[in-house]
Amino acid sequence: METQRYTVTFPGQGVQVAVPAGSTVLAAEIAAGLQPDAPCGGRGTCGKCLVRILEGRSHLRARSGPLPEDELLRACQLLVEGDVAIGLPQAGENRILTGGLSLAAETAEAQGPFFALAAFDVGTTSLVGYLLDGRSGAQLAVESRLNPQVQFGADVVARGSYAMEHGVGPLTGAIRTALEEMLGALAEKAGCSRSEIRRVSVVGNTCMHHLLLGYSPAPLMVAPYMPEHRDAEIRPAAELGLTVAPDGQVWILPCIAGFVGADTVGCLLAADWSHREPLTLMIDIGTNGEMVLGSRHRAVTCSTAAGPAFEGAKIRCGMRGAAGAIDHVFAGPDGSVQFHVVGGGEAAGICGSGLLDAVAVLLQLGYLDGSGRMARDGAPQLGQVDGKPAWFFTDSVCLTQADIREVQLAKGAIAAGIRLLCRRLGVEIADIEQVLIAGAFGNYMSPDSACAIGLLPRALRSRILPVGNAAGEGAKLAVLQPEQFDLAGRLSRQVEFLELANDAAFQDIFVDELSFDDEEESE
Repeated sequence: METQRYTVTFPGQGVQVAVPAGSTVLAAEIAAGLQPDAPCGGRGTCGKCLVRILEGRSHLRARSGPLPEDELLRACQLLVEGDVAIGLPQAGENRILTGGLSLAAETAEAQGPFFALAAFDVGTTSLVGYLLDGRSGAQLAVESRLNPQVQFGADVVARGSYAMEHGVGPLTGAIRTALEEMLGALAEKAGCSRSEIRRVSVVGNTCMHHLLLGYSPAPLMVAPYMPEHRDAEIRPAAELGLTVAPDGQVWILPCIAGFVGADTVGCLLAADWSHREPLTLMIDIGTNGEMVLGSRHRAVTCSTAAGPAFEGAKIRCGMRGAAGAIDHVFAGPDGSVQFHVVGGGEAAGICGSGLLDAVAVLLQLGYLDGSGRMARDGAPQLGQVDGKPAWFFTDSVCLTQADIREVQLAKGAIAAGIRLLCRRLGVEIADIEQVLIAGAFGNYMSPDSACAIGLLPRALRSRILPVGNAAGEGAKLAVLQPEQFDLAGRLSRQVEFLELANDAAFQDIFVDELSFDDEEESE
């Protein structure tokens, strides 16, 4: 017997879709191609997939309990049992980091007939594409957008779980379609033909790498968390659904381990790691916190689960760095807490850099103690959420005690990872000569705040250098210079991988690093 289908209309977007009875509104958004923001993958835990019921309220049922009377409801918890009309809150434009600092050698002057090359950084949250003059390496166009896979979950674990339950097809199709669309936009911006694009390079974390190529991420979800494939690959572009030159190829940079991917290898290329003499700590604080410690002589890498807090997925008023986000918080001359909002309008939430600043400022002003406990009184902006202290920036945007705990978890994981990398190399934190901070969060965060809360060792404050989207810079180097693509393969095999989950000391060090207390780093 055929399942009854109902029409879900999204007037603001001018689309409608028919879905089987019992489908969630979130599933209807996905089916309509709206690419909703669903960090928890539809599990009902993040509260970010909010919608308004415009018509047909009686045709909706809550997954559990009565239908709430709230104006905004979670789309993943609304079951369709009749025709309905749904409104989506207007979202601000996201800030996506496209620029990066390459420390490697520049390419040559333009010579010969024109041809183009493309490079992509496939991040968990955002996609960045570059079109380059294949002769000189000159950048012709840049294109960026959110990764459409966010509709299946904010992080790699959520997406891996979705792929294991539903197959890789929806996630693979989403990313390939996005890259195909971006190639068209890049060519149009540069005023060239797709047929002039000879080669495309791609970097991304291991899960994004697997999903792009159609590999199951299942091995990444269970111990020992090893990738199904980790070597560099060259594929015909047409095989991945990309329209370029008839003989065009896609060069996929290699991964190092289950949670240290080709994006880290791209960062190594951009940092000119094969010639690097100073003892260097390189960190890309994204959805996962990958870090490398060493020099050209020896290097060790590891990954920590840092991103959910700094990308807003588990923060009550968390959001990405879009219009309306509190992106910086600072102490005023009179001891007040002040803040800046992206776009200059009303605050709608707080993004990662603002979250980091907020914790540092509350520590500085004494509204937060070293254990992470928020003061219960002492300032008019202190209130309560769920019976626990919270700091209110506005009537609707606050920082809760639970949010502070999420920051501590991220801070503790990164700080513990740094200490264990030092232990593996047999060096002290004070021996580190340079700290390269890659990625969007690293670009926008305040190094002072990062050191103030102990996310980064305080002793290294003067040695920090933000390098922007180094992964994207590495992708550009690899597509421009075949020898750099070959070097990527060698680096991926030479860098030692430290699996923190298998290190007996990790849990003890992690617990020690949860505190905000200013202690001398000695390891």
